[in-house]
Amino acid sequence: MTWEPERLDDQRHLSEGDPGGMLLAVAASAAQVRTGHRCAIEAGVVERLSADGRPRAVVVAGMGGSAIAGDILAAVCGNSAPLPIVTLRSYQLPGWVGATDLVVAISWTGETEETLAVATEAVRRGCTLLALGPAGSALESVATQASAVHVPLPTRGQPRANLWLVTVPLIVAAASLGLVRLDEAMVEQVAKSLEDIAHRCRPSSESFVNPGKSLAMELAESVPMIWGSSRLAAVAACRMAGQLNASAKYPAIPGELPEAGHNQVAALDGPLAERDIFAETPGRSLRLVMLRDLEEHPQVARAREAAVRLAHDRGVPVTELAADGAHPLERLASLVGLGDYASTYLALGYGIDPTPVAAISEIKARISQ
Repeated sequence: MTWEPERLDDQRHLSEGDPGGMLLAVAASAAQVRTGHRCAIEAGVVERLSADGRPRAVVVAGMGGSAIAGDILAAVCGNSAPLPIVTLRSYQLPGWVGATDLVVAISWTGETEETLAVATEAVRRGCTLLALGPAGSALESVATQASAVHVPLPTRGQPRANLWLVTVPLIVAAASLGLVRLDEAMVEQVAKSLEDIAHRCRPSSESFVNPGKSLAMELAESVPMIWGSSRLAAVAACRMAGQLNASAKYPAIPGELPEAGHNQVAALDGPLAERDIFAETPGRSLRLVMLRDLEEHPQVARAREAAVRLAHDRGVPVTELAADGAHPLERLASLVGLGDYASTYLALGYGIDPTPVAAISEIKARISQ
């Protein structure tokens, strides 16, 4: 597979090389925000959860694209959250989870075995359960038998391309518990921000003015270390790395400052940081991608500035992206939306269909044998 940047402005290639419609799915992010909000309201999430009062803790259970919704919830609620918010990516609940806790089970298919196991265990322990998934699924059956709230979602396509559909109902639930501020006006603002990204990153927009294509071109032929300068930006970094892995089949290393300054930064002195300017064909080398947020700790801001200078001093290219917006969900959307486009364009620039995930399907099949 070779990187051919001219593919990004070839409209025929963008259409034929994306038969699964990943670009269209990313462009539908704003619609997902609105649909997710409507589904949560119609399912009675606000009334049912607020009536039960605030739990001791919130545990979000899911896998892959569903699980990151839990990370987003914790980041959006921030350090001021009056209770712990934990994302669980496994088959079992921690021993401390009990009847005073809220367990949110998210499954794109409604059949994810890890999530079903956690939801069933939550019911046995007497936890409050909130389930998000398609109607008629096994997850809905678990919720119905427990008289729990189930939010039926119109799931279709790849779960990683529908992040906002599963995330927004979770934020609505948090708002009903007083963990974060979210009203219809803010939901619409987030949707409009994603619409603006979709407009600027549309396939017909050429590379030199298209931020999604430009970012893909910067990432190409590099090994990106993607760092976030806040909890929120770190979630966006993890999402971007995951999208590069799944859509572009491309390696990426997420991190968060200040922790990345205690380990990953040492890679700037390693073999992948060396660049042979006399080589006939350039080899793949590191690129530092710094995701910035408005709410940085002063010492983290200093660490970020120092890391960028360090990379420049060693000849390692740097990309800096700043979150935009007042509400944390809006700021997160500004980073996630751009990363979703960049990962899709990177795949298409390499001639890779961004939709299939054959290796993931194969490992699931091997485990089930």
